[in-house]
Amino acid sequence: MLAITVDTENGRRHSTVTAAQLADLVRQIGAEGDRFLVLQRIPDRPDVFVQVWHESEATGIGSGAGAGSGSYTLEYRDGAYDRHFRATLGSPDPVIAAMTGWARARADWNAGLEWERMEFEPPAAVPELDLTDEDRELLETHVRQVMTGGYATRAELAELAEDYLVSDGVHPISLAQAQQLVDRIWLERVAEQATWQGETDPERLTRAFAALEATGITARENFTCCRSCGQSEIGAAGSPRARGFVYFHAQSTDAAASGHGLTLHYGGFDGLPETTASVGREVVAAVERCGLSVEWDGDPGRALDLTPLDWRKRLTG
Repeated sequence: MLAITVDTENGRRHSTVTAAQLADLVRQIGAEGDRFLVLQRIPDRPDVFVQVWHESEATGIGSGAGAGSGSYTLEYRDGAYDRHFRATLGSPDPVIAAMTGWARARADWNAGLEWERMEFEPPAAVPELDLTDEDRELLETHVRQVMTGGYATRAELAELAEDYLVSDGVHPISLAQAQQLVDRIWLERVAEQATWQGETDPERLTRAFAALEATGITARENFTCCRSCGQSEIGAAGSPRARGFVYFHAQSTDAAASGHGLTLHYGGFDGLPETTASVGREVVAAVERCGLSVEWDGDPGRALDLTPLDWRKRLTG
């Protein structure tokens, strides 16, 4: 598996793909609405990415200076606006080779291609935050809590930070200031998680959910904002042949990130108590096989509580 995320023009995100899956994604771009891929590392780093654009001859005239119809425009940025490079290629194979090498962090991944440095205007200077100590602490505490939850991207965190202190329609911080704040806290967390050893409790839970999904139980992490929305939307979230479901919502994620354990909601799609109890037992067994502890008395009317829980979820992007 490659430690990357792949975002596509059609809005889909693929995480930890295989080299073969990445190759397939590159080969399939070209049609209207599906002409580019953006690769970011896991965890994401600011201004570090690789991207490719391809418009097939049947759909348009291509894009980018020097790019002809049917060509591939491969670009990468290496930490700053003045380290952004481009190469134009005639087929997908060298694109796949370069992107796979980049994903594997090979030192020579970009060798053998003709790169040109792209010119961009320097970004505008970002003013210092003009906040009271109290507001700054409130903002940073909230960003850190959501970041510790582990599901938000850097872009989502920046939007959250920009909107968090809004009063009467007035934004006390700009999006650029929010991005700068988030990037600083993000990189602190990336450095912290680099010291973690082995599988973490959130990763054990992901493994349990994957096993449940394979047996016909729709299993979703950080699903919707609350239980009410989760119960109304879980039926459409998985296979129509699923027997039951299990999920936890964003409020439960916040509780886990704060050290209060995690609540799982579950049930059977036929609405019968005996089915719900059966699904509950399957969830408990899957979670315990992955090394987590569950508190539940077998009552289908009660949620499952995972405690104690060490919520160290690694950041993605």
